[in-house]
Amino acid sequence: MTASDAPHQQNAPNESHVPNEPNHPNGPSAVVELRKTALHARHLASGAKMMPFAGWDMPVEYAGLASEHLAVRTRAGIFDVSHMGEIEIAGKNAVAAVQRIACGNAATLAVGQAHYSGLLTPDGTFIDDIIIYRMGPAHFLIVVNAGNVAKDFAWIKEQVAAVGDAAAIDSSSRYALIAIQGPAARGVLQQVATIDLSDIKAFQFAHGEVAGARAMIACTGYTGEDGFEIFIPPNMADRVWQALLAAGQSAGVVPAGLGARDTLRLEASMRLYGNDMDETVTPFEAGLSWAIDWSNESFIGRERLLEQKASGVSRKLVGFEMIDRGIARHGYRVLQGGAGVGTVTSGTQTPTLGKAVGMAYVPVDLSKPGTEIEIEIRGRAAKARVVRMPFYKRAG
Repeated sequence: MTASDAPHQQNAPNESHVPNEPNHPNGPSAVVELRKTALHARHLASGAKMMPFAGWDMPVEYAGLASEHLAVRTRAGIFDVSHMGEIEIAGKNAVAAVQRIACGNAATLAVGQAHYSGLLTPDGTFIDDIIIYRMGPAHFLIVVNAGNVAKDFAWIKEQVAAVGDAAAIDSSSRYALIAIQGPAARGVLQQVATIDLSDIKAFQFAHGEVAGARAMIACTGYTGEDGFEIFIPPNMADRVWQALLAAGQSAGVVPAGLGARDTLRLEASMRLYGNDMDETVTPFEAGLSWAIDWSNESFIGRERLLEQKASGVSRKLVGFEMIDRGIARHGYRVLQGGAGVGTVTSGTQTPTLGKAVGMAYVPVDLSKPGTEIEIEIRGRAAKARVVRMPFYKRAG
């Protein structure tokens, strides 16, 4: 999933865990200079533990994954998600262009609204999962995953060209992106924002100022909590970051890294591109068919998905919790009767729930909640149980 929450029709102790880094196109042996966000120096000054992710040098944790995770669940945390990509589409035929590339119905969005959608291949599989923001009647902003920016832009540009009067621009360098997430997020951000945040509901956005920086403030996120993502000029990122921490000091707001971001999204059963879905997976298999709007009759992959809707799928993404001791990780085999029948896509020890959970693709006949399966963990078969998702859902 992107930096934004998909709506749900919305590690072991002392073990850092972050999503798998996508393979570099030149192979694992290639030497690549990591990119740095506008907040890189601030992360180093704050003592963050840094690591490579999707070609960027990013903070994995500050004070510790579990404490940052629990701060977001109980108070609030701020994340640097400036590595995400932004692609804009504008022009007379912009609506038709977005309808072609994404499986939702962007024509139904009002200016100031956003939705979760999929960028699909002709086979109906995921090129990426995205958030689409309607900036104007003929202007859209699309947030894409960091590791997919070049691939997504090339695909979008090609498809938009076939529509006519519309253009796609990779505007990622124009934005720094800071997320503030958690129960205290709205109150803390309101202290330094010029607009009334009570008017901004889930998947809505508005323009104003944050700590003197011009900003687009969107009620989106990737943690399962209330919160906002703030699009600002890169040269204002450090000012906004420090202002949010200062405003949130009495509320116990902390900086949080990619490790907590991953455990938070997994507890909320939010899919991660490259782990839980990719170009081999359709929305029906990933449990994301709710993101398809069949009233959009022009999106790429529609015919193949209609066929799959009629015929059904042979595998499904399910949630599971461990019965035996052990943590299932990405790539571990799912077993039934000693034979491999599926693959774990994401797994962790959840700080909130205090148990080991994960997601995996299994045959449909093993997808019913309550079904017992086994996960191969370091050469041994450990018992697990299929459960309903999300694992965690905030109250209210």
